[in-house]
Amino acid sequence: MKVSQKDGVTIIQLIGGSATQSFSREFLPKIRDTIIEHIGCKAIVLTGEGRFFSAGADLVAFQESIKAENSIELIRELTGILHPLLLKMRTSKTIFVAALNGASAGGGLGLALACDARIASPSGKMAASYSGIGLSPDGGTTWLLPRLVGEQVSRRFFLENQIWSAEEACGFGAIDEVVSDETLIDRAVEIANVWSQWGNHTKEATKHLLLTQNVNDFETHLNHERTLIEAAGITPEFAEGVAAFLSKRKPNFS
Repeated sequence: MKVSQKDGVTIIQLIGGSATQSFSREFLPKIRDTIIEHIGCKAIVLTGEGRFFSAGADLVAFQESIKAENSIELIRELTGILHPLLLKMRTSKTIFVAALNGASAGGGLGLALACDARIASPSGKMAASYSGIGLSPDGGTTWLLPRLVGEQVSRRFFLENQIWSAEEACGFGAIDEVVSDETLIDRAVEIANVWSQWGNHTKEATKHLLLTQNVNDFETHLNHERTLIEAAGITPEFAEGVAAFLSKRKPNFS
């Protein structure tokens, strides 16, 4: 793992085995710990190295667990690390941008989909890869992807074991834009800065409302919105925003 800063944004790069065998006992805890260590900052860009953004289970470990008849324990251990991490990312005030330099597959696809925005270089790819090794999907992929591209497109993606190029994924709506390799990180940082410029309550509440909108009926959601906007009404950011608007200056939420 490599952590750096650019224009106030934290960049977490998965390198070596953390990119090629992200979902293993060795590397998944390191990915989790690094992200959790920096969660709470204004924005994080996640990216990978070489041909991979985040891909690859440790198939040797899976084979050994099958022989030892404890594959369920291994799967439970890995999902027990990954799934809480994805939930924290979706509900955090931190803005997450995935900069897809290469393939995102399996749990790595879930990591990309859990981000608030996804951009890719032409080398970016999306794959499920579960059916090819006899597994059903995890990593929130069957919840997150249909909300971006629709149920039937997702059904074909999973059941045909499709691999989407960056352009295909962008056409379906799974990726927001495709940029050159040279500008990938700069553009990811630019998006992260724009999306993270607002007050903490605004970011966290907006993400939460979007997360829950399709499980609430309209009346429940209206009440939910009311509760959160009332809470916003007593924040310093609200006072600052109103004052800035009336004086025609840019608010400072830092």
